[in-house]
Amino acid sequence: VRVNKARAQPETRLVLGDLVRVPPLRLETPNPHAPVVHGREFPVIYEDELIIAINKPAGVAVHGGSGVSSGVIEQLRKARPQERFLELVHRLDKETSGVLLIAKKRSALTALQHCFRQRTVHKIYSAMVSGQWPTSCKVIDATLHKYLNTEGERRVRVVDADHVAAQRSITLVTVVKQYQWAALLDVIIKTGRTHQIRVHLTHAGHPILGDSKYGDFSLNKALAAGNMVKGMKFERMFLHARELRIPHPRTAQELVILAPMPPQCEALTNSLT
Repeated sequence: VRVNKARAQPETRLVLGDLVRVPPLRLETPNPHAPVVHGREFPVIYEDELIIAINKPAGVAVHGGSGVSSGVIEQLRKARPQERFLELVHRLDKETSGVLLIAKKRSALTALQHCFRQRTVHKIYSAMVSGQWPTSCKVIDATLHKYLNTEGERRVRVVDADHVAAQRSITLVTVVKQYQWAALLDVIIKTGRTHQIRVHLTHAGHPILGDSKYGDFSLNKALAAGNMVKGMKFERMFLHARELRIPHPRTAQELVILAPMPPQCEALTNSLT
């Protein structure tokens, strides 16, 4: 979709006189050999008549597309045919685990998405990064730019603030525990940009362990082979959305949702202690 000949962004708002172009709809020919979507329940950490909060596993996309036949929302709809409405409130990267909100009513979806736009949502991520994190580095304020690499895959990089497509992005970092060659961080994003945490932490010189797109690939290989921590192989990205606080769509009272640390991340943390 283009507005005044420029590609529309999620935050684009229309004003009187704008020229909007919606491209012709291309419908794919049904593929009789397409994979069947199987129903799947995910670990529920909160549920009422308006919302579901799940602890999304790493390695599962939140929705189908870009080569993924189905994601969390399609599998959940299949598993709960009695639910007339199920929609994602927000998104997490495929490789990221943790709190994911799903709305069970359109009114709840609208109210919750308004909270995200107004930034009245508080999210904390747990991230394990390589190296000794400097205690003085508490704020990362670096503009980001989305682009496609030579393989046509979406990537994000830090650019100068005067770049034509730069998006200001702010990440807050607190050291939870410093280990010999890694650091466990609490990370809060003040702006929700694509891959923001991953790119910002790599830009700071401390990539997330197991990050296959922006990480330290030789370190990731050593972790997966079991050469860094005796007795265990670590084969995922250590980024986990552990806490989400948001006004409830019905009562407006703050709802605090906590997602337990995944077993593999817990095991790595314990091994480094």
